[in-house]
Amino acid sequence: MTSEDTISNCNSKMRKAYEIFTHDLASLRTGRANVSMLDIIKAEVYGQKMSINQLATISTPEPRLITVQVWDQNNVSLIDAAIKKSNLGINPQIDGQLMRIPIPSLNEERRVELKKIMGSLAEKAKISIRNIRREANDNLKKDMKDKKLGEDEYKSYEKKIQNLTDKQISELEKKLKGKEKEIMII
Repeated sequence: MTSEDTISNCNSKMRKAYEIFTHDLASLRTGRANVSMLDIIKAEVYGQKMSINQLATISTPEPRLITVQVWDQNNVSLIDAAIKKSNLGINPQIDGQLMRIPIPSLNEERRVELKKIMGSLAEKAKISIRNIRREANDNLKKDMKDKKLGEDEYKSYEKKIQNLTDKQISELEKKLKGKEKEIMII
Protein backbone atom coordinates (compact mmCIF):
# COMPACT_ATOMS: atom_id res chain seq x y z
CA MET A 1 0.00 0.00 0.00
CA THR A 2 1.36 3.41 -0.95
CA SER A 3 1.46 6.34 1.42
CA GLU A 4 -1.37 8.06 -0.46
CA ASP A 5 -3.46 4.90 -0.04
CA THR A 6 -2.68 4.94 3.68
CA ILE A 7 -3.94 8.53 3.94
CA SER A 8 -7.12 7.88 1.95
CA ASN A 9 -7.79 4.67 3.93
CA CYS A 10 -7.23 6.60 7.16
CA ASN A 11 -9.66 9.32 6.03
CA SER A 12 -12.41 6.86 5.10
CA LYS A 13 -12.04 4.97 8.41
CA MET A 14 -12.23 8.23 10.36
CA ARG A 15 -15.37 9.25 8.42
CA LYS A 16 -16.90 5.88 9.27
CA ALA A 17 -16.15 6.36 12.99
CA TYR A 18 -17.83 9.79 12.79
CA GLU A 19 -20.87 8.31 11.01
CA ILE A 20 -21.23 5.63 13.68
CA PHE A 21 -21.08 8.34 16.37
CA THR A 22 -23.73 10.37 14.53
CA HIS A 23 -25.96 7.30 14.25
CA ASP A 24 -25.56 6.53 17.96
CA LEU A 25 -26.45 10.14 18.82
CA ALA A 26 -29.59 9.96 16.70
CA SER A 27 -30.75 6.95 18.69
CA LEU A 28 -30.74 8.90 21.97
CA ARG A 29 -34.10 10.18 23.19
CA THR A 30 -34.50 13.95 23.02
CA GLY A 31 -38.14 14.32 24.04
CA ARG A 32 -39.44 13.87 20.49
CA ALA A 33 -40.43 10.61 18.87
CA ASN A 34 -37.82 9.37 16.41
CA VAL A 35 -37.81 5.91 14.77
CA SER A 36 -34.01 5.72 15.03
CA MET A 37 -34.35 5.68 18.84
CA LEU A 38 -35.08 1.96 18.59
CA ASP A 39 -32.13 1.19 16.29
CA ILE A 40 -29.77 0.33 19.12
CA ILE A 41 -32.21 -2.12 20.75
CA LYS A 42 -31.81 -5.77 19.81
CA ALA A 43 -34.39 -8.44 20.67
CA GLU A 44 -33.50 -12.10 21.17
CA VAL A 45 -35.70 -13.87 18.58
CA TYR A 46 -35.30 -16.99 16.46
CA GLY A 47 -32.16 -17.85 18.43
CA GLN A 48 -30.31 -14.63 17.57
CA LYS A 49 -30.29 -10.92 18.37
CA MET A 50 -32.14 -8.86 15.77
CA SER A 51 -32.93 -5.16 15.38
CA ILE A 52 -36.56 -4.22 15.98
CA ASN A 53 -36.81 -2.75 12.47
CA GLN A 54 -36.14 -6.28 11.12
CA LEU A 55 -39.11 -7.61 13.09
CA ALA A 56 -41.69 -4.84 12.78
CA THR A 57 -42.77 -1.66 11.05
CA ILE A 58 -41.84 1.40 13.10
CA SER A 59 -43.49 4.79 12.62
CA THR A 60 -44.11 8.10 14.42
CA PRO A 61 -47.75 9.14 13.89
CA GLU A 62 -47.44 11.93 16.49
CA PRO A 63 -44.49 13.99 17.79
CA ARG A 64 -44.49 12.13 21.13
CA LEU A 65 -45.52 8.64 20.01
CA ILE A 66 -43.79 5.74 18.29
CA THR A 67 -45.82 2.81 16.99
CA VAL A 68 -44.32 -0.60 16.39
CA GLN A 69 -46.42 -2.98 14.27
CA VAL A 70 -44.88 -6.40 15.00
CA TRP A 71 -45.15 -8.88 12.11
CA ASP A 72 -45.12 -12.08 14.19
CA GLN A 73 -47.39 -12.27 17.28
CA ASN A 74 -44.82 -14.51 19.03
CA ASN A 75 -42.23 -11.69 19.00
CA VAL A 76 -44.39 -9.05 20.73
CA SER A 77 -43.38 -10.02 24.27
CA LEU A 78 -39.72 -10.43 23.27
CA ILE A 79 -39.59 -6.96 21.70
CA ASP A 80 -41.44 -5.51 24.71
CA ALA A 81 -38.87 -7.04 27.08
CA ALA A 82 -35.96 -5.71 24.97
CA ILE A 83 -37.40 -2.17 24.96
CA LYS A 84 -37.98 -2.22 28.71
CA LYS A 85 -34.42 -3.51 29.32
CA SER A 86 -32.88 -0.67 27.28
CA ASN A 87 -31.88 2.46 29.17
CA LEU A 88 -34.11 4.72 27.04
CA GLY A 89 -36.69 5.17 29.80
CA ILE A 90 -39.67 4.28 27.60
CA ASN A 91 -42.50 1.87 28.34
CA PRO A 92 -44.52 0.25 25.50
CA GLN A 93 -48.28 -0.24 25.66
CA ILE A 94 -49.31 -3.44 23.85
CA ASP A 95 -52.51 -3.77 21.82
CA GLY A 96 -52.37 -7.13 20.00
CA GLN A 97 -49.48 -6.86 17.53
CA LEU A 98 -49.35 -3.05 17.80
CA MET A 99 -47.11 -1.44 20.39
CA ARG A 100 -47.59 2.20 21.27
CA ILE A 101 -44.59 3.84 22.88
CA PRO A 102 -45.35 7.27 24.36
CA ILE A 103 -42.27 9.48 24.66
CA PRO A 104 -42.38 11.40 27.95
CA SER A 105 -40.83 14.83 28.13
CA LEU A 106 -37.33 14.93 29.57
CA ASN A 107 -36.77 16.03 33.15
CA GLU A 108 -33.58 17.82 34.26
CA GLU A 109 -32.05 14.69 35.79
CA ARG A 110 -32.54 12.68 32.59
CA ARG A 111 -31.09 15.53 30.49
CA VAL A 112 -27.90 15.50 32.57
CA GLU A 113 -27.74 11.71 32.31
CA LEU A 114 -28.13 11.93 28.51
CA LYS A 115 -25.29 14.47 28.35
CA LYS A 116 -23.05 11.98 30.17
CA ILE A 117 -24.07 9.18 27.79
CA MET A 118 -23.34 11.44 24.80
CA GLY A 119 -19.98 12.36 26.28
CA SER A 120 -19.03 8.70 26.60
CA LEU A 121 -20.16 8.02 23.01
CA ALA A 122 -18.03 10.94 21.85
CA GLU A 123 -15.02 9.70 23.82
CA LYS A 124 -15.41 6.23 22.30
CA ALA A 125 -15.48 7.78 18.81
CA LYS A 126 -12.41 9.92 19.57
CA ILE A 127 -10.52 6.84 20.74
CA SER A 128 -11.43 5.09 17.47
CA ILE A 129 -10.18 8.06 15.46
CA ARG A 130 -6.92 8.20 17.43
CA ASN A 131 -6.40 4.45 16.94
CA ILE A 132 -6.90 4.92 13.20
CA ARG A 133 -4.29 7.71 13.28
CA ARG A 134 -1.83 5.48 15.15
CA GLU A 135 -2.38 2.63 12.68
CA ALA A 136 -1.77 4.96 9.71
CA ASN A 137 1.38 6.40 11.33
CA ASP A 138 2.65 2.86 11.96
CA ASN A 139 2.14 2.06 8.27
CA LEU A 140 4.11 5.17 7.32
CA LYS A 141 6.96 4.23 9.71
CA LYS A 142 7.07 0.77 8.15
CA ASP A 143 7.28 2.34 4.67
CA MET A 144 10.12 4.59 5.88
CA LYS A 145 12.02 1.62 7.32
CA ASP A 146 11.53 -0.25 4.04
CA LYS A 147 13.04 2.78 2.23
CA LYS A 148 9.79 3.39 0.29
CA LEU A 149 9.56 6.79 1.90
CA GLY A 150 12.05 9.50 2.84
CA GLU A 151 12.06 11.23 6.21
CA ASP A 152 10.73 14.51 4.80
CA GLU A 153 7.89 12.68 3.06
CA TYR A 154 7.17 10.79 6.26
CA LYS A 155 6.89 14.06 8.22
CA SER A 156 4.62 15.52 5.52
CA TYR A 157 2.29 12.51 5.54
CA GLU A 158 2.30 12.38 9.33
CA LYS A 159 1.19 16.02 9.36
CA LYS A 160 -1.61 15.26 6.87
CA ILE A 161 -2.84 12.43 9.09
CA GLN A 162 -2.75 14.70 12.14
CA ASN A 163 -4.77 17.32 10.23
CA LEU A 164 -7.35 14.67 9.29
CA THR A 165 -7.54 13.60 12.93
CA ASP A 166 -7.97 17.17 14.18
CA LYS A 167 -10.66 17.85 11.56
CA GLN A 168 -12.67 14.73 12.46
CA ILE A 169 -12.45 15.37 16.19
CA SER A 170 -13.53 19.01 15.77
CA GLU A 171 -16.53 17.90 13.63
CA LEU A 172 -17.38 15.35 16.30
CA GLU A 173 -17.17 18.00 19.03
CA LYS A 174 -19.39 20.35 17.02
CA LYS A 175 -21.99 17.59 16.56
CA LEU A 176 -21.84 16.76 20.28
CA LYS A 177 -22.30 20.41 21.33
CA GLY A 178 -25.29 20.75 18.99
CA LYS A 179 -26.96 17.64 20.39
CA GLU A 180 -26.27 18.74 23.99
CA LYS A 181 -27.84 22.10 23.23
CA GLU A 182 -30.87 20.36 21.68
CA ILE A 183 -31.33 18.16 24.75
CA MET A 184 -31.03 21.00 27.25
CA ILE A 185 -33.77 23.05 25.52
CA ILE A 186 -36.97 22.57 27.51
